[in-house]
Amino acid sequence: MQDNWTLEIKPKKKWLDVDIKGIWRYRDLYYMYVKRDIITVYKQTILGPLWFIIQPVFTTIMFVFVFGNLAGISTDGMPQPLFYMAGILLWNYFTSCFTACSNVFASNSGVFGKVYFPRLVVPLSAITSNLIKFGIQLLLFIAIYIYFAIQGAPAKINWYVLLFPFLVFMIAFHALSWGLIVSALTTKYRDLQQLVSFGVQLLMYATPVIYPMSTTGGTVRTILEFNPLTPIFEAFKYSCMGCGSLSWGGLLYSFIFLAVTLFLAVIIFNRTERNFMDTV
Repeated sequence: MQDNWTLEIKPKKKWLDVDIKGIWRYRDLYYMYVKRDIITVYKQTILGPLWFIIQPVFTTIMFVFVFGNLAGISTDGMPQPLFYMAGILLWNYFTSCFTACSNVFASNSGVFGKVYFPRLVVPLSAITSNLIKFGIQLLLFIAIYIYFAIQGAPAKINWYVLLFPFLVFMIAFHALSWGLIVSALTTKYRDLQQLVSFGVQLLMYATPVIYPMSTTGGTVRTILEFNPLTPIFEAFKYSCMGCGSLSWGGLLYSFIFLAVTLFLAVIIFNRTERNFMDTV
């Protein structure tokens, strides 16, 4: 007697098979993951969501003291708190998304081994939940910006600020693509996770977070321009403060780099999710 199944689950046959319909079908799970990431992180803390604001404020104060006063690094004539907050705003979003995406398999192995759902739901929900935190910190940046504007700071916003959603999109998907590749590799090579954590800390110094590109030159500037995050940070600072420079060629390079890494990330991620439970 032949059974009539209402649902049949089949393994992916193609490396580039992204289950978009499945992600939409499991959108309730997506919303649940977003809610979990926002609420549970600070659920048992005293200050709760205030940590979204306290962390960048303390980091900015430390940067002003260490890099601004002790090291004397130029900020292109911008007020130091405003300049460092602009870099911290984007960098915190990138690192938060990258950390969440790079731990997809390791931190969710218990769930992945019991029920089926499109695995991309987890990293995509991490990008969304961190985007909400990013929005709260953006309000803090706007408040600081208004304060220094009233004080007569030379920061000048221009029409290129309309690129802001595109810049955030690129930051998010750079973090997603790099994180998915690392997550797939760390299922087999666990010590790689320690190396990546150290590498991300070093990457901040290769990204114009605490310094403007105008202070670099020669070989150092050429090396920094190979970092696909560099034109994004420079474009953001140029659009909202008028310092630095906006390079269309740099943004095009960053977008092409993103397309290539995202393509590789999908291939590696799909290949790993088939049998990662055997190695996790």
